[in-house]
Amino acid sequence: MSLSHHVVRQDPFAGLSRFRDEFYSCLTRRADALFELADAVLCADGPVRSLVELSLVGEHRRGHGGLYDALSAGRVDVARLRRALAMVRLPRAAGGRLVLAAYLTCWLRPDAHTSPQRILCHTYGRGKDQHIPVPGWPYSVICALEAGRNSWTAPLDALRLAPGDDAATVTARQARELVERLIDAGQWTDGDPEILIVVDAGYDVPRLAFLLKDLPVQVLGRMRSDRVLRRGVALREPGVRGRPPRHGGEFVFGDPATWNTPDAQTVTATRLYGTAVARAWDRLHPRLTHRSAWTAQLGALPVIEGTVIRLQVEHLPSGATPKPVWLWWSGTNATTIQVDRLWQAFLRRFDIEHTFRLFKQTLGWTCPKIRTPEAADRWTWLILAAFTQLRLARPLAADLRQPWEKPPPPDKLTPARVRRDFRHLRPKATCPAGAPKLTQPGPGRPPGRKNTQPTARYDVHTVSEPGPTKRRTKKSTTPRPRRTG
Repeated sequence: MSLSHHVVRQDPFAGLSRFRDEFYSCLTRRADALFELADAVLCADGPVRSLVELSLVGEHRRGHGGLYDALSAGRVDVARLRRALAMVRLPRAAGGRLVLAAYLTCWLRPDAHTSPQRILCHTYGRGKDQHIPVPGWPYSVICALEAGRNSWTAPLDALRLAPGDDAATVTARQARELVERLIDAGQWTDGDPEILIVVDAGYDVPRLAFLLKDLPVQVLGRMRSDRVLRRGVALREPGVRGRPPRHGGEFVFGDPATWNTPDAQTVTATRLYGTAVARAWDRLHPRLTHRSAWTAQLGALPVIEGTVIRLQVEHLPSGATPKPVWLWWSGTNATTIQVDRLWQAFLRRFDIEHTFRLFKQTLGWTCPKIRTPEAADRWTWLILAAFTQLRLARPLAADLRQPWEKPPPPDKLTPARVRRDFRHLRPKATCPAGAPKLTQPGPGRPPGRKNTQPTARYDVHTVSEPGPTKRRTKKSTTPRPRRTG
């Protein structure tokens, strides 16, 4: 493969053309239709609402029948496409560090009773702290983050969670394979700062760090405010008998009396949040038990030490009352400079929300009513490849803004504005897809004939709790006597 990020830095048009050629080579069946479908996503006027509308885009030279056939019967070499994404030049954080963010987003399919492998996904309701489970397909996506505050990220991998999968275990395996690909692609070499993986509170951060301890990575994640961690064991005095303890005193997030003096403290003035105070305590670990994800762990459970950072800001842009944010970092002996960079890197994790909003609202990732999860995976990789082309076209695009829009700086174009000019950039790049053949549409099902092969229906996967099952009694259908008087 010849997708060196050094070549992309010298000639953006050459880098865009190289990736388009490599992306076309990753399409092993229905390649022309799938490639033109990705171009239709990039060249459509306005947001993508349905697949049928994409068949009317001029860059898509096939009918809607070929479009649906490409998604249902096409093939994508996912392993090769993952290597191609790892070869593209990636953004760097402060100090040239590579920062990856893992996030779990859902493709909600509540009414798709004929779609298998659906899982109850937690969504936020309109009420305060209201969570509503909705059936859908959850996807674990890993993106590379930039240093500044913007809406650009670099999606590198997407993996759909199957029923019964543990989010921390799947993300750890996904991150391990991604880091190995980045090392093979030359994105990280010996002597570079360790790769930082940032996650939110939905992940078990210490377990994620334990599963990735043999890689040159560090894990930073948010913890809930009701957690209780343990300190390290103090030096034992001579002559004391008995079994030595494995855990020290408690560190309760909600009890300031247990915090003691922090090992590092910083005060930073910010534009949006006012004064930000960060305090760090070194060598704190959770007390693990042989439950949930640690059930299969044999012998004594490990002691996973890290640094706890408490971030408190003065105010929020929305005007709401700010709550403290608790972070856990897999490293130890953090300096004041490291503490500042860590909590600022965690705030950059929210840039991934802009990427998913563009995926769903502009590129139409969750708009198609696709039946099979394999077709959903195929469509997901097309969206990732399309967004990568937007990143490569970022220094080439012109600002085609509306009259009421403010002109941004040339290097601050959003992905949506770069997409507006992609139709003019596409003829200058390579288009390896061939023209369609002249064919006649099939007769379809004759009029008046019913479908003799109904589609199978699937139940939503739910996690069953262990324990004895209760016997359900059949409800009586005998009508009760009506009460009079």
